[in-house]
Amino acid sequence: MRPQIRNYLSVTKKEWNGMVVLIILIAMVLLAPYVFRANRKDNTINFKAFDKPIADADKTDDLIADENIFAGNRKTTPPALFKFNPNNLSLNSWIKLGLTEHQAQVVKHYEEKGGRFFTKADVQKMYSISPAQYKVLEPYINLPDGPAYHTNKVKPGEVVEINTADSARLTMIRGIGPAFARRIVHYRQRVGGFYSKEQLKEVYGIDEEKYNQIKEGVAVDGKQIVKVNINKATFNELKRFPYLSYKQMDAIVAYRDEHGNYNTLTDLKNIAILNDGILRKIGPYLIFK
Repeated sequence: MRPQIRNYLSVTKKEWNGMVVLIILIAMVLLAPYVFRANRKDNTINFKAFDKPIADADKTDDLIADENIFAGNRKTTPPALFKFNPNNLSLNSWIKLGLTEHQAQVVKHYEEKGGRFFTKADVQKMYSISPAQYKVLEPYINLPDGPAYHTNKVKPGEVVEINTADSARLTMIRGIGPAFARRIVHYRQRVGGFYSKEQLKEVYGIDEEKYNQIKEGVAVDGKQIVKVNINKATFNELKRFPYLSYKQMDAIVAYRDEHGNYNTLTDLKNIAILNDGILRKIGPYLIFK
């Protein structure tokens, strides 16, 4: 047995020399990275050399950005900046300053509703003028510096009808700024108008505290809401209501197709997935002709 094992494990001189060469090659491959690093010195990059060109480039970009803020408003003619008093400034003059016709009309509508500009900050608060646009216009506004003047708010006891008021008029409600005014208009358009002041709490950002702050300054004319004929409304037309899920909308249409037209709101109670709370919310918007 032992001679057989010895014969199996024995190697010739040629094989032994080959193994030695192979081991040496493997060792050289493994050691090569360390030898390369030991004989190479990294060059230290002086980043300060880049600081000045980058700073100069940033300044140039800022100047270019300021000149091109109004580029989206016109393709070839740049804004003609000049000293101006925003009060009673003509529509064309606003457009020459770089505003779009729509932006200028918002400003003019604000004036038509009794709005006035007393300080530069009054111009800055106009939601139709972006912060970047105001930054360019500010040096040319012929008004004193100072906080925004607030006498454009409605007088105590005066109310604003929220179904007909535009965003400029809504900002006259004490506690309502441009952001809330835009949200109110957007939500009003979606649902078709407000039938109750309490619906303002459905507008994003108007919590109980904010609602209590503004409720005395608002009024609701329910005659202004846009109604939907429930017997003709399609699935897509029902999607305007944030109160209904897709499953509920589909059920309303399917039940009508199977059982015929609805005669009163009570008929909708036959749909199991519609509860009284939902029906109270959508009821004022429905007609059954």
